Amino acid sequence: MTEYYRPLVQHGPIRPEGSAPLAGQSKWFTHAERLTRCAPAQIVTVQEIPEDVFRRISDPRQIVMGLDMSEPQIMGILNATPDSFSDGGLYTSVGAALSAARDMLAHGASILDIGGESTRPGADLVPEDEEIARTQPLIQALRAETDAAISIDTRKRKVARAALEAGANLINDVSGFTFDPKLAPFCAEKNVPVCVMHMQGDPGSMQKNPQYNNVLLDVFDFLEGQVAKLTAAGLSRDLVIVDPGIGFGKTVEHNLILIKNLSLFHSLGCPILLGASRKGFIGQIGQEPRKNARTSGSIAVALSALSQGVQIVRVHDVAETSQALRLWAAVR
Repeated sequence: MTEYYRPLVQHGPIRPEGSAPLAGQSKWFTHAERLTRCAPAQIVTVQEIPEDVFRRISDPRQIVMGLDMSEPQIMGILNATPDSFSDGGLYTSVGAALSAARDMLAHGASILDIGGESTRPGADLVPEDEEIARTQPLIQALRAETDAAISIDTRKRKVARAALEAGANLINDVSGFTFDPKLAPFCAEKNVPVCVMHMQGDPGSMQKNPQYNNVLLDVFDFLEGQVAKLTAAGLSRDLVIVDPGIGFGKTVEHNLILIKNLSLFHSLGCPILLGASRKGFIGQIGQEPRKNARTSGSIAVALSALSQGVQIVRVHDVAETSQALRLWAAVR
């Protein structure tokens, strides 16, 4: 029977004896929720967590792309596409994209995530050469004027190679390295940081009645398996970031379960990225049909994730998120 351990995250300068740091952060935990697929959850003490799992939860994460993973990081979304669900068509010219990137960096983004293929529900596959034409010139232009971390949001080795040649630092694969079998070995060969995300199905079909036996544990098992495949290919675990894939083959209920229990993913021993910005469930719960008017709901979800120790939040509204994060940190 497989057991899973979700640390119950706390914060504050007064820590009880026996508490443990969460992933090298100032947050800490004294207990965890022990989960299985065939029995009710139980609360256990730190001392009852198996040593290997405890170490993955507690040990500091290594610096990735020059970024300290003990502090929250903001990834700004920049889609050079005509049809992304929220910002499609806004940054199809290099000039417009550069202006937006400068603004994001000035307001607190430490990573820019460049996409050339929409992965919104119902989106079609974009040919590799077209995806490269959309992203490579922008990455080259960005690298010419900033040393900030740049991520390429792609599922394809050819696109990833072109992005790295242009100056990208991270491969962010929404398919979790299931789409292109050549991409994982390529990343291992280049020893490049990656983000592995969970998605059920593909963008064209993922929101057509997604089903899980247990969404939290199913997503965890997938990510654990893909991290194992990446490390078996030769990539250091220290270079792997995990993303539960909010909105990618999930209902509103699935999304809420994952967000409520995000701290479980610390037991993978990798930094966690959450990308929930402006997504459909925020519109449904927040009663806001306009995608670009979901800033408040997106920030609420981001702060909830950060309170569980998530290291990276991927957002459209960088300035607003950065302001909220500063106030959240000051109060805490």
